[in-house]
Amino acid sequence: MFHKRFVVIVTLLLALAMVLSSCKPAEKLAKEINLNHGTEPPTLDPNLATDTTSVQCDFLLFMGLTRLDIETVEPKPWLATEWSVSDDGLVWTFKMRKDVYWVRWDPATQKAEKKRPVTAHDIVYSVRRAANPETASDYAYVDYIIKGVEAVNTGESTDLESIGVRAVDDYTVEFTLNQPAGYFAAIAGMWTNYPVPKESIEEYGDKWTEPGNIWTCGPYVLDTWEHENKMIMKKNPFWFDAKNVSIEQINWFMVTDDSTAFAMYENGELDVAGVPLADMDRVKADPVLSKELYIAPVLCTYYYGFNTTKPPFDNPKVRQAFSYAMDRQKLIDTVLKGEQKPAKTFACPGIFGSPAEDPKFEGITFNPEKARALLAEAGYPEGKGLPDITLMFNTSAGHQKIAEFFQANWKEVLGVEVKLANQEWKVYLATLDEDAPQIYRLGWCADYPDENNWVLEVFHPTKSANNPKWSGPDADEFARLTEQAAAESDPKKRAELYFQAEKILCVDSAVIAPIYYYTRVTCTKPYVERTFGKQGGMEEIWTWKVKAH
Repeated sequence: MFHKRFVVIVTLLLALAMVLSSCKPAEKLAKEINLNHGTEPPTLDPNLATDTTSVQCDFLLFMGLTRLDIETVEPKPWLATEWSVSDDGLVWTFKMRKDVYWVRWDPATQKAEKKRPVTAHDIVYSVRRAANPETASDYAYVDYIIKGVEAVNTGESTDLESIGVRAVDDYTVEFTLNQPAGYFAAIAGMWTNYPVPKESIEEYGDKWTEPGNIWTCGPYVLDTWEHENKMIMKKNPFWFDAKNVSIEQINWFMVTDDSTAFAMYENGELDVAGVPLADMDRVKADPVLSKELYIAPVLCTYYYGFNTTKPPFDNPKVRQAFSYAMDRQKLIDTVLKGEQKPAKTFACPGIFGSPAEDPKFEGITFNPEKARALLAEAGYPEGKGLPDITLMFNTSAGHQKIAEFFQANWKEVLGVEVKLANQEWKVYLATLDEDAPQIYRLGWCADYPDENNWVLEVFHPTKSANNPKWSGPDADEFARLTEQAAAESDPKKRAELYFQAEKILCVDSAVIAPIYYYTRVTCTKPYVERTFGKQGGMEEIWTWKVKAH
């Protein structure tokens, strides 16, 4: 017989042993990650951002009222906890979190200073600031759906208070629209409408986004920004969900050359990297790299635009000829090799209203005979009599290989010599705004999954950036169709209108030549646990983990 006390002790020890044996050792995580911007971010000011690099930074430093779900791409609460819409669809009311604060990070002391709560007044200030023409926000047009924004932004009105946004109380913001728009929850959460800190902006002016000056409210703060060299973001200790952010420091490089960046990845200096076109075959064949390779569709389209004010592309037949002469499938098979799909529409599959996968939408596909016939009809048989033509792209080995492919394509099919030119990203964006070249390269990624974000907000002759400088009867009809579609509540009718609009844009007027629907072609180290969103330039790095290695 055992003493009762002995039995109790043995029982407790056995129970403890069972508990310990069922517990896994705590996972050891690294606190830093090394990533590459690929370029210098043109700005960190949410009201001024237009490119994916700047938007990615703002996505980590600030919070919008909503953010798009990484899987469904539908808007979900973020800074807002909930929202409601009036019966007529014109008034949207957002209730906000009360535990999000403006934080200033001091790089010298490595300490964060909590300033004050983020409120509805910050949203109102931001929307008005973006609309104010003095701010020169290239993305202000996305808010034209809000009452009074277009009038203020175009100079028709100077009354910022006439804009349909107001703080009902400190944590409730209300928007009044010009017309119902079921997709407005996504617009409300776009970076253009992120809250921005009035105090910092008024104190530092154009320098408010520099380290030590900037106030942020997202999962990260800005520690270092050595322009054209590197950027360091630190975890925001006062963020409402900071306890669940395991990566405490993001080291951003600004290596523009794809091959150099990938060499850094292979050398362990980067944890994630895009795969250069020249290395695709090698990566796919490599037993290690092939396992680290991830290829999947992303909601983006690669395209060439034509400046319709510059000869010979002021002639729609010339634009059509150049588009019909482009062998998109051969480009994918021989150059890209990343499972991309040839594009015949601007909006890619997965966007509401896009006819990308509609068999009735023929689009423009490779047809050398038709291309040559159209060029002859335009008065340039076999390319004779054409002025000098330049295709410009932002500096990148990948963009250059694509440009060289089509340069040869146009020479072979049309007998046309096309010159190539490139510029650094920030300069290139300014060039497109001020004086776009005859042919230019761009990509467009979904801000929200609706055709309105593609056709109206990118190519409307007056309500968008309109880089092609498009005007005339076709442009007017395109404007009418896209405006009607934006106001239409019947999904079927909206889709029919977008079908017509895409046909004018890509075929009849051929203002752009859609080339391919993107795929994400990325290598990620096996010790990085990450998500892969469908939206370009919006990586939720605060949810990632880096295992100790």
